[in-house]
Amino acid sequence: MKYIIDRGKNVPAYLQLYTQVKDDIISGMYRPGEKLPSKRLTAQETGVSTVTVEHAYGLLCDEGYAEAHERSGYVVIFRSDDGFMASAERSETAVVAEYPPHVSESSFPFPLLAKTMRKVQNDFGERILERSPNAGCPELRTEISRYLERSRGIKSAPEQIIIGSGSEYLYGFTVDLLGRDRKYAIESPSYKKIEQVYGMCGVKFDKLPLGKDGIISRYLKSTDASVLHISPYRSFPSGVTASASKRHEYIRWAEKKDGIIIEDDFESEFSVSKKPEETLFALSENGNVIYMNTFSKTLSPSLRVGYMVLPKRLTEEYQKKVGFYSCSVPTFIQLVVAEIIGSGNFERHINRERRKKRKELLQTNG
Repeated sequence: MKYIIDRGKNVPAYLQLYTQVKDDIISGMYRPGEKLPSKRLTAQETGVSTVTVEHAYGLLCDEGYAEAHERSGYVVIFRSDDGFMASAERSETAVVAEYPPHVSESSFPFPLLAKTMRKVQNDFGERILERSPNAGCPELRTEISRYLERSRGIKSAPEQIIIGSGSEYLYGFTVDLLGRDRKYAIESPSYKKIEQVYGMCGVKFDKLPLGKDGIISRYLKSTDASVLHISPYRSFPSGVTASASKRHEYIRWAEKKDGIIIEDDFESEFSVSKKPEETLFALSENGNVIYMNTFSKTLSPSLRVGYMVLPKRLTEEYQKKVGFYSCSVPTFIQLVVAEIIGSGNFERHINRERRKKRKELLQTNG
């Protein structure tokens, strides 16, 4: 065992251990069906408590790399074959049931939002009436960049971040960026507006049936699309969450085709996992993923603020093709959201809601 916990790092021990074990699982050091080292042995070797090891292993289970077997420890379930996932054969049954819409009561506290608006008015004065830069205000792009790095493992410069007024606007924007001559692919079932926007844009697209852990592999393999639009955290309306194996399968699909994945990460902040879900953007090493999210659930749908993070290799193409588009979100609203994030109030709100949801889940299952 080679796991080393660096006490000088500003990273919790359980996250350091989680990352190292996950990397070994992905590299094939632990094969599917093999047991991970016991909690006691790992604790002794790394000098941490068994509770710390249990926390790290729990994260691996949350994300689909392993699963806990009663009285026999933790077993690896992640598969990373040269081709498409053999594990996906277990999920050949397409998902057809539609779950009712998820009603969120997680809007940001109004008194705090009103207080922030007053602060921005006082701090920025008449600047709130100025026209926003085309890609968005630098204050908001910078705060989003910092937030994504510390909370989602997404490393991006503010210049890679584009601000827009909600999901539908960003869907159409990506078509203008990537081109109408490409073929697109979406999950089936999928969020209705994705199909509607692509239809209105006049692009051809395939509907790829979902299984229990993501798009069924044979459909993904057979499509001739070069752009894949997915919601790996929780696809709506099916509620399907892509497993760790499936996420890596998506990444390999994009790499083999030199394709682009549009990662629609709606509502993932409210995961009940002990750690936010890993993103395809962070997993991709070749710049094949456009990350997309909004503040509709986390703050308020009325603010109409969304954003996407471009891989570095697309930033120049953005400037050439669509950099002239005016930002569709008012400067005042952008500065308010930037202040909410920069003050720490956004993450405190997220953490409160996640704790509440975990407590509700425990009560329901208890």
